[in-house]
Amino acid sequence: ANRTSARAASSHTGSLAGADIAYGAAFRRSGIIRAATFESLFDYSAALAMQPLPKGNRVAIITNAGGPGIMAADAVENSGLQVAQLAGTTASALREKLPAAASVGNPIDVLGDADPERYAEALDAAQDDDSVDAIIVILTPQAMTQPAETARAIAGRLRGVKPVLASFMGGLDVMPGRDELVEASLPDYPSPERAVAALKAMCDYADWRRMPPRVVARFPVNRHRVERILHRCVRTGELQMGEAAAKDVMRAYNFNVPAGRLISSAEDAVDTAVKIGFPVAMKIASPDIVHKSDLGGVKLNLATPGEVRDAYDLMMLRIGRAMPEARLGNVYVEKMCPRGREVILGMTRDPQFGPMLMFGLGGIFVEIMKDVTFHLAPITADEALEMLRNTKSYRLLEGARGGDRVDIWAIADCLQRLSQLVTDFPEIEEMDINPLMVGAVGAAPVVADARIRLSQKRNAS
Repeated sequence: ANRTSARAASSHTGSLAGADIAYGAAFRRSGIIRAATFESLFDYSAALAMQPLPKGNRVAIITNAGGPGIMAADAVENSGLQVAQLAGTTASALREKLPAAASVGNPIDVLGDADPERYAEALDAAQDDDSVDAIIVILTPQAMTQPAETARAIAGRLRGVKPVLASFMGGLDVMPGRDELVEASLPDYPSPERAVAALKAMCDYADWRRMPPRVVARFPVNRHRVERILHRCVRTGELQMGEAAAKDVMRAYNFNVPAGRLISSAEDAVDTAVKIGFPVAMKIASPDIVHKSDLGGVKLNLATPGEVRDAYDLMMLRIGRAMPEARLGNVYVEKMCPRGREVILGMTRDPQFGPMLMFGLGGIFVEIMKDVTFHLAPITADEALEMLRNTKSYRLLEGARGGDRVDIWAIADCLQRLSQLVTDFPEIEEMDINPLMVGAVGAAPVVADARIRLSQKRNAS
């Protein structure tokens, strides 16, 4: 079923994207809540059907046992929600109503001998507090616990403004309470973690509902130039586009691409290097070779005409021996680009949902950790930034661990241009910009290498 990743893809994006990821991206775009299990499906449905949506993600926890309260607080933090910082007035109100030993922080611990009234007072205080958006009420069976009466007391104080979810923990002991909760349309969960997971689904959906209308920017670009390049490639059957042609496409969409030319002799290589200025990089340009560096088909920092000539001759000799059947002769000579943080931008076209964009940090982050994010094109500026922030390695772009902060907005801009390119040209099946060299704020990112694969279908027609 996983068509994209089953194929030995020629691009990083194709090999990392699967059908499941496409569905995830489509659901996020359209506000569909995804449940990982059948159990979660009912958990989320109950919360959404019975309770109002939260206005934010700050959660108050009311409990009669310390341990489950801590479990709930951990689950809240781990799911990206916040344990609410209760207002000073709330703490004062709780101190007046609760026994001296009770905890009036968050979680609010009403103690093991809590009667229904104590729960009701705590719920009132949490509903009064403007720094609380949602409430989880936990009950565990202890000697003094009155589950049914407590459930009735909680139900009687509900105001219907903030979502309240219950976790009545324990088996038969709390059953009467569960029945009362059902009667009062109050969703109940056997564990605090499941209550928090349902609340997280509510928060995500509420966030989606609050999003402003999507505005996709259009950049001024040279579409005709790309049409000509793609038409030429399709006509000659060059579906795996060479670096020179792919970079021409990038230039037409105003990506920052180093000066470079496709040449076919050592003399040509030297002339081009002199024209564009040393140092230069030289890369083999053969339709039969996808992974150039594995065969010694990439030479960097060539600083003199002699080095350029030697590099060309050696490349032809070595690759000719290693791959006698490969079409050789052409190499791409380009200006060395400045060093920077390497990131990867890519696209693979899903059969159902169309172009799916990818972003990740280069090197081990993509190769080993598979730390990448996907989004369906076309994307807005906010969605481009969200793609960056959703990687685990995002903090490195912000300059964590003593590294240099890079121009985040410039990467987001490149993602939007890529989005426009692949939306404009459905014949682009798969592509990578790998790496895109990103510098400090104000320095335009540089396309160090690019790969484009065109669709067979368009060619056949």
